Amino acid sequence: MKKKLALLLAAMMILSSLAACGSTAPAPAAEPAAEEAAEEPAEEAAEEEAEAVEETAEEASEEAEEGDRSAEELVSDAFIDPVNDWAQYDELIAQIKAETDTAKRTEMMHQAEDILMSNYAVIPVYYYNDLYMEKDYVKGVYANPFATKFFMYATMENGADTLRINLASEPDYLDPALNSSVDGACLAANSFSGLYTYDSEGHPVPACAEGYEVSEDGLTYTVTLKEGLKWSDGSDLTAEDFVYSWKRATDPKTAADYEYMFNGFEGYGTEEGINVTAEDATTLKFVLTAPCAYMEDLMAFPTFYPVKQEAVESYADWETTPGGWCQEAGFVSNGAYVCTGWNHDTSMTYEKNPYFWDADNVSIEKLEFMLSADDTAIYAAYNSDSVDFIDTVPTDEVASLIESQNPEFKVVDELGTYYIAFNVNSELFADKTPEQAACMREAFNILIDRDYIVENIGQTGQVIATSYIPLGMMDGNGGVFKDDPTVGYYDAYAINDDYEGTVAKAVELLKAAGFKFDEDGMLSDETPISIEYLTNESSGHIAIAESLQQDYAAVGIDLSIAVQDWNVFLEERKNGNFDMAREGWIADFNDPINMLEMFTTTSGNNDPQFGRK
Repeated sequence: MKKKLALLLAAMMILSSLAACGSTAPAPAAEPAAEEAAEEPAEEAAEEEAEAVEETAEEASEEAEEGDRSAEELVSDAFIDPVNDWAQYDELIAQIKAETDTAKRTEMMHQAEDILMSNYAVIPVYYYNDLYMEKDYVKGVYANPFATKFFMYATMENGADTLRINLASEPDYLDPALNSSVDGACLAANSFSGLYTYDSEGHPVPACAEGYEVSEDGLTYTVTLKEGLKWSDGSDLTAEDFVYSWKRATDPKTAADYEYMFNGFEGYGTEEGINVTAEDATTLKFVLTAPCAYMEDLMAFPTFYPVKQEAVESYADWETTPGGWCQEAGFVSNGAYVCTGWNHDTSMTYEKNPYFWDADNVSIEKLEFMLSADDTAIYAAYNSDSVDFIDTVPTDEVASLIESQNPEFKVVDELGTYYIAFNVNSELFADKTPEQAACMREAFNILIDRDYIVENIGQTGQVIATSYIPLGMMDGNGGVFKDDPTVGYYDAYAINDDYEGTVAKAVELLKAAGFKFDEDGMLSDETPISIEYLTNESSGHIAIAESLQQDYAAVGIDLSIAVQDWNVFLEERKNGNFDMAREGWIADFNDPINMLEMFTTTSGNNDPQFGRK
């Protein structure tokens, strides 16, 4: 469909140019299919295609006018005001967290997704998989289903003792309590160690813990730590360090994006704080408010990692800058590697920690990280043997890597969703009712040619998303939350199978939101839509943004693209300084609540600003 649309737009531009100045050159983005262009003379084909565009636009406009409905009639029954009434969603998430009937809990999570999807501030595009490349002499690197990569048990068959890696550009945070990015989680997993970790099969296994016991009611956990645990400076690591770290992560002054992951703990949100205590040096005890089927995953998650109090609070401004203690090399940790060098925006060096509890099984002495988000530069470094492992590949190289069956090119499944977020407080919606704003966003949703994105940009078999919760995620009740890619909140292929009808529906939604259209079915000059799309540097992300530009041009929406450095991009999204932004969420554990609770009002990961005025 995208190729056909490009052809139609090109034809219109040809006729326009001929009338204006005699030029026959189409816009650079328009690439008509060679076999179609060869079937008839260019001018005749252009005239026919231009007529087709005009007829389609007229039909869309007429159909929308015939069946005009109000925005209130067009939103779903699950819709609530995503700003003023979002407390209802917050309360539902709290009920889910407290519910002990697993079947009822699953039903409530479906209800929460209904509410989330009803306002279209979250627009799923496709379900994630992950691609990376590693040299054939690198063995033993593995990842869990949540995209965290583990390097500590890798080996180098070329005799080297250093593994050279690119994960991303400059990390936003290395403090495990403050990190919320995938690359940051990878760095944390290789330099810190929690009670649990993941094995090469993706299963949680004991790390600093020997094991645990749970009370009969499923609420009280007693964890036994390994004997002799040490920090990287050689000092003792005890259960009290976990108490300090967990309470710090939930302290509002820390402002941890993931503090809500402790909301199932007794005492969460109270002045006394969560109920976690050290019975002795190797015994940690904590109490929940409801049984938790994914507790081992939480104990393996970076926000639950220990940090040394003395190291944190030795930083001069630790109370106002909680992550400042580990913004330079040399900070104390307890994982397989210690950060020993950091040339900001260029490189990082990690060296083996002799005090790591499993140091005997770590054979690689050093990890060297290239800090860059430039796909082309990263790929060039890989091909020149300057790095051994890369976590990205330029979009225009993917097809040839797949076709050549390059054994160093790997694609693995993940539990996550690539999506687009709208800021519900954007000026774009300033003069709209909540229902009108939802109709606007739904129009943006159905105009997206997802098939083009996965086939021509993603290219690694991504599945088009029809809902936010990813395919294959467990439902917490012994089943799968969603296993049919064709069932969801909208027909993701409608723009391909019924282009005219889908455009007509988008026009109807925008009319209900107060926009006017001219006789060609394009937005009137009286009511234009100009919106900025925020993304970070990456050939794939930028290509998707450019695809959206073309999709939205079908009804006259003007989309501009703003590309920012990774750290700036993360902060701008978090602070709500955007209209529309590219997003992606890879699950932290295999339960839908992880994908749903991030959108509660106070969550640090609530980029759409739900419930915030």
